[in-house]
Amino acid sequence: MVSPVMSVPRYGENTLSDLLPAVLGAVTGNDVAPSLDLAGVRRVCVLLIDGLGAQQLAARAEEAPMLSSMSGETWTSTFPSTTATSLASLGTGRPPGQHGIVGYLTAVEGYDRPMNPLHWRLHGQAGGRSGKDGQAGGRSGKDGQAGGRSGKVSSDLLSTLVPEEFQPHPTVFERASAAGIAVTRVAPSYQRESGLTRAVLRGGDFAASVSAGDLVARTLSALNRGDRSVVYSYWSELDLTGHVRGPSSDAWSHELRQVDSMVEAVVSRLPPDAALVVTADHGMVDVEERVDVDTTPALSLDVTMIAGEPRARHVFARPGAAADVAQRWRETLGTDYLVVDRDEAIGREWFGPVRPAVARTIGDVLTLARGSGAVVRSGAEPNQSALLGHHGSLTDAETRVPLLIARS
Repeated sequence: MVSPVMSVPRYGENTLSDLLPAVLGAVTGNDVAPSLDLAGVRRVCVLLIDGLGAQQLAARAEEAPMLSSMSGETWTSTFPSTTATSLASLGTGRPPGQHGIVGYLTAVEGYDRPMNPLHWRLHGQAGGRSGKDGQAGGRSGKDGQAGGRSGKVSSDLLSTLVPEEFQPHPTVFERASAAGIAVTRVAPSYQRESGLTRAVLRGGDFAASVSAGDLVARTLSALNRGDRSVVYSYWSELDLTGHVRGPSSDAWSHELRQVDSMVEAVVSRLPPDAALVVTADHGMVDVEERVDVDTTPALSLDVTMIAGEPRARHVFARPGAAADVAQRWRETLGTDYLVVDRDEAIGREWFGPVRPAVARTIGDVLTLARGSGAVVRSGAEPNQSALLGHHGSLTDAETRVPLLIARS
């Protein structure tokens, strides 16, 4: 049973956008966050396990003895609780309303289709083997970037929507490099020059990893670089397993054991004055009920574009019709969904402080799943619609992520 409790991120207080600035402060010795056990460290690795929600980890603690033994607490992801948005906040140290990636599918001014930031191409644009929604490249579960080998990246969109111009502020990695810290990002090779990496995760060196063992080896090697080091390592397979088999599946438990083994290998070999921080970008829920926009005419009436993802939709209406669209979605979806307009979502600070340009890319209407449902699109997003595990909404199961620390 999915918890109905909704957790709005409190940006500036234990959210993913606060983590890397705190790590940088600890490594430089300028600002050690009292809530993090990082005093005196000179080397820190942040290992992000895609899809490792705090609730899911607590429910399977016996499968992860290393993770369960680490000191830590529970933090929150971004809104929406999805990979692209969370990684953008992690890398920039900014909330979504500032960096501009406000969903799995994000509206972009000047384009009549939303963009998939994980692939930096417009939704519906062909490229690579199918993943979550028929557009994701390679062995991707839901998120594309979160799931293995890449498909093609649209060179046209990279040239017309230049990632470094879309998000021009220095990333935390760039700030750390400028401070003389050895920065390394350890992730699959397709992320090296991806649009998302260029926009929000750029800076320092990149070390491609090809397996769990390779990630361990490259992470440890990177931690030993220079007098001070910051390492960001990324692992996707738990998220992929959760999407395809469900986060309550035996397969998810077995994959968690593999993650735990990987973490143990890093912890047992940490160099002096080093720390490992393990966290995640979101949790996940098993979806039990689906409402299909593509077979429900009331949900398409007066709608010009739909972005986001099944548990957190951005709905764009024709001029003057937003209130009517919101009312039809409320009546059709019922009390299992929270339906609000753009101004209310911004006023509730779901995205943190919102720049005017970003506000225009937030849906006229936003729809969040409260329970175990999802708003799918069987025609436009056939693969995504069939997945068993989803995330994106503000329930505790999706937004609560572990923040676990081990010291050498």
